[in-house]
Amino acid sequence: MPELALARLQSRRRLTQAAFFALFLLAPALNLLRFDLSETQLWVLGLRWSLGLDALARHQASPTQAAMTLIVRALLPLLLLVGGFLYIAWRWGRLYCGWLCPHFSLVEGLNALLHKACGRHSVWERPQTLRSGQRADARWWPLFLLACAFFGYLWAITLLSYLLPPQRVWGHLLGGTLSAAEARFILIAGAVLTLEMALARHLFCRFGCAVGLFQSLAWMANPKALVVAFDRGRARDCRDCATSRAPTGSACDQTCPMRLKPRNIKRMMFSCVQCGQCLAECESSHAARTSPGANLEWKVGLDAVRETLRQRHQERS
Repeated sequence: MPELALARLQSRRRLTQAAFFALFLLAPALNLLRFDLSETQLWVLGLRWSLGLDALARHQASPTQAAMTLIVRALLPLLLLVGGFLYIAWRWGRLYCGWLCPHFSLVEGLNALLHKACGRHSVWERPQTLRSGQRADARWWPLFLLACAFFGYLWAITLLSYLLPPQRVWGHLLGGTLSAAEARFILIAGAVLTLEMALARHLFCRFGCAVGLFQSLAWMANPKALVVAFDRGRARDCRDCATSRAPTGSACDQTCPMRLKPRNIKRMMFSCVQCGQCLAECESSHAARTSPGANLEWKVGLDAVRETLRQRHQERS
């Protein structure tokens, strides 16, 4: 894929991330999706969602009618939603994570701030070489920690508004009249989320998120699924691979927001989110050296099967 096309792809990805992040924050206030514990009422797309069991309790519907209502209003929508979600993951991998997930959007943003502060994308990894003319600046640390705390507590408040009326939550918060239960939830959840974003955001995405885990399992089960393929016949080109983001080489490794090694075999890329940043960096490196084509590219269908078989053969030999 040409460098310009990859740049446009990243721009579209940023746009979808921003739109879904806004939707995540606004959905409770707009009653697009939330479960009100005070009313034991589910809201979907601005409407009260009922299973129709009240009619059965009032003897206004027969058991058969109630069962059909339950199937139509609950079972079928759930199967369609879960089935469609897993099919997308089976076919294309963790697209939700890389293109929509609001948590992963924060992961990328916090990576950038931490990298400016200490030359790392995670506090647990070794410092990396910054771009030419740049150096780690400790003055970015307060902004990084403030961002972790701000989004940690914003998420805690947002999650509470999915369970209680948003007007009540924000009204109590701004008026300083939070109940003891509301205050405990916000303080404890906010502290946990702040620590997670500061110290374990990559670990959560890779091993702690059930949504990501099931996407990865579905993706691994399909040998024809979209995969990042590495042309090992041109592996020597990676020796002097360098871009503005990775001046010392291994651009694809250093740019991966999940801290993966994109040149690895598929099973080692279990938590790949198909963001395409490794492909963009690889293409940028080859364009700078005027070498033909990139060593990394997306493969799908029979091409993905051939890549998987080739990886297995090389692994055994």
